[in-house]
Amino acid sequence: MRRHCHNSEQPYAIVSGLDSLNGIQTARILARHKIPVIAIAQDPKHYCCRTKACERIFFSDTTNEDLIETLERLGPELKHKAVLFPCTDMNVLFISRYRQKLKEWYHVTLPPPDTVEMMMNKVRFYTYAQKKGFLIPPMRFLNCKADAERAAEELIFPCVLKPPISAIPQWERNSKLKAYKLSTPAELLTVYERTKAWAKDLNLIVQEWVAGPDANLYSCNCYFDADSQPVATFVARKLRQWPPVTGESSLGEEYRDDEVLHITIELFKSVRLQGLGYAEIKLDASSGKYFIIEPNIGRPTGRSAIAEAGGVELLYTMYCDTVNWPLPKSLQQTYGGVKWISLRRDLQSALYHLQEGDLTLKEWWQSVRGKKAHALFSWSDPGPFIGDLQRAVRLYLQPEERRKRDYRH
Repeated sequence: MRRHCHNSEQPYAIVSGLDSLNGIQTARILARHKIPVIAIAQDPKHYCCRTKACERIFFSDTTNEDLIETLERLGPELKHKAVLFPCTDMNVLFISRYRQKLKEWYHVTLPPPDTVEMMMNKVRFYTYAQKKGFLIPPMRFLNCKADAERAAEELIFPCVLKPPISAIPQWERNSKLKAYKLSTPAELLTVYERTKAWAKDLNLIVQEWVAGPDANLYSCNCYFDADSQPVATFVARKLRQWPPVTGESSLGEEYRDDEVLHITIELFKSVRLQGLGYAEIKLDASSGKYFIIEPNIGRPTGRSAIAEAGGVELLYTMYCDTVNWPLPKSLQQTYGGVKWISLRRDLQSALYHLQEGDLTLKEWWQSVRGKKAHALFSWSDPGPFIGDLQRAVRLYLQPEERRKRDYRH
C-alpha cells in the first residue's frame, strides 16, 4: 500500500479492477485531477499495480463476492462517501447486485439492477435491441450443436462467434480472444465444439460479420446523469487493433460522426442509463447502415484517456456530478483529431499489416503522428509500461500462452 497526504474533506475515488487497462487509466486520470484514489486489484504482480497514482492498493479477488467483502471492510475507514469506479464487467455486476450493502459508504452510479443485468448479457441485450428496432447484425444463439448446424445453414459468412458476457473465467483461461471470425460453416461447427464448454451453461452467439475496415468501427463514450440525460459524450474510431480481426483497439482517433452519436444517445436513453456508457457501432461498407456491435455500461473503457486528451473530462465529470460539485467546463467535443495509442500492441499490429502488405512505413508514420493519449506509457509513471513489456516477452516464450492468442483458430 502507498500513502500520500490529501485534503481530508475530499471524497475518495475507489477504483476496482486496477489490474486492467481500464483500471490504470482511470486511476491516472483521477489522480491528475487531484482526486485521492484507493484501488483494488486481484493480482499483486500485475504490471498495472506498479503505478504511483494510488494512495493505497488492496488485493482481493474481484470476480466474486470477495470484492464486496473488501469494500465492506474499507467503508468504515472513509470519512466521506466514496465514488465507486468499477473497471471490469464483473466488478459492475457484483457492485450492482450488492448496492444496498454498499450504499452507506459508497456512491454507486449505476442504472437499476435489471438494466445492468440486461445490458451486460449480450443475449438479453440483442433481444431487447431487436424488440426496440435498433439495428444489429443478423445472429443466432447457440445452446446446442443443432443450433450451430442451423446457424451454419442460415447465416451469411463470414461470421463472428463470441461469448454472451465478457470476462467468463473459463473462456479467459482458454483464450485471450474476445471473439473468433469464421469464414465457412465448417469453421463455425469446429470452433463451436471447441469453445462451447468455455461458456459453461451460457449460450454462445454467432453473428454475421459487418463488412468494412477497422476504421469503420466507431465508439462513443458518454456519461448520463440521474435524469438519464447525456452530460458528456466523445466519439472516436478505431484505426488498428491487436490481435488482428477481432482484437482490441491499439490505435484510434477522435472522429466526428453525428449518426454514431445519435444512435448512442437514443440507445442509452431508452434504457434510462445513469452513469458511464460506451457503444461500439460499425458502418457497413456494403449497405451504408450503422450496426450496434455491443454496449458497455457502468465502467470506464480503455479509451477513457482519449476523451480527456480531447478536452472532454469524462471521468472527472462523473465524479463531480456524483458528489454534487460544479461540473468541469470541458464537456463539448471539439474534434481536434487527438489519438489514443497502446504502444506495444500497436507496434505488433503495424508489423502484422506491414507483412500483409496493406500498410507502408509512410502510412504507419502518418497514422501515429499528432497529439496522443497513451494507454499505458507515462514518463511520470513508467512502472506499468515497463512491466507490460517484460510480461509480453515472458508470454511470447510460452507456447501455451501464444496458442491462447492465436487468431487463426
